[in-house]
Amino acid sequence: MSILTEKTIDIENVLKSKMGPKSKWVPGFVVAWLRHIIHEDWLNKFLWDARDLQGTPWLEASLDYLGTKVIVEGLENLPDKNDGKLYTFVSNHPMGGIDGVALGSVIGKHYDDRFRYLVNDLLMNLPGLAPLCIPINTTTKKSRSFPQLIEAGFQGDYHLLMFPAGLCSRRRKDVICDLPWKKTFITKSVECQRDVVPIFFGGRNSDFFYRLSNFSDRYVKKINIAMLFLVDEMYKNRGNTFHVKIGKPIPWQTFDQSKTPQQWAEYVKEKVYSL
Repeated sequence: MSILTEKTIDIENVLKSKMGPKSKWVPGFVVAWLRHIIHEDWLNKFLWDARDLQGTPWLEASLDYLGTKVIVEGLENLPDKNDGKLYTFVSNHPMGGIDGVALGSVIGKHYDDRFRYLVNDLLMNLPGLAPLCIPINTTTKKSRSFPQLIEAGFQGDYHLLMFPAGLCSRRRKDVICDLPWKKTFITKSVECQRDVVPIFFGGRNSDFFYRLSNFSDRYVKKINIAMLFLVDEMYKNRGNTFHVKIGKPIPWQTFDQSKTPQQWAEYVKEKVYSL
């Protein structure tokens, strides 16, 4: 069937799900603009072509559709999938799209799909990706279920892939870097006795994106306007090659009382950027 009648992503439906009855007040030209920005037809063509895929095969098909190549250094640092342990994989988040897809394909292939993302709940609209996701609402005030979702993720029988900054990287004083990392991955990894595996992803978004995100962060704090352009950034990065470096696992016992959980989070962030 045509993607025109079998759309997986329909911006009007997404607006309704996030805004409820208020979505009817969104002008038609704004809806049309959003469809253009998220490349709705381009996105739906892939989702239709890959409709029978889920998990890691879906991620790998995404990279093929993008014409993206990923070069990985340090694969030997990935713990053996049969060692009986669970791990927390943490990475910088420079792009907000391709980085998540690429890292998920690497982790998923090594661990036979036995991993989950802690991600923006909007990604649950992608059927091939949804089975790998623990959705976190980042577009409105955090739901009361947020702690329960985190708890379920860490208590579950799968590895976790996290971007502790929450948002993708920003450019500050001409340096592209993550915002401060949240401490949750430290406290829960210690509680659940998960070693932490640091990963660095090399990549960047456009100058336009960084200007917009800085403006949004400073003047429109309640709405992450830049997030609307993440698919557009992915579209612009088609055909590019990205480099990934995987560091040695950090034993959970490392995160003792000599530092606060927030200080340990920044310590791991520094480890990632030193890879």
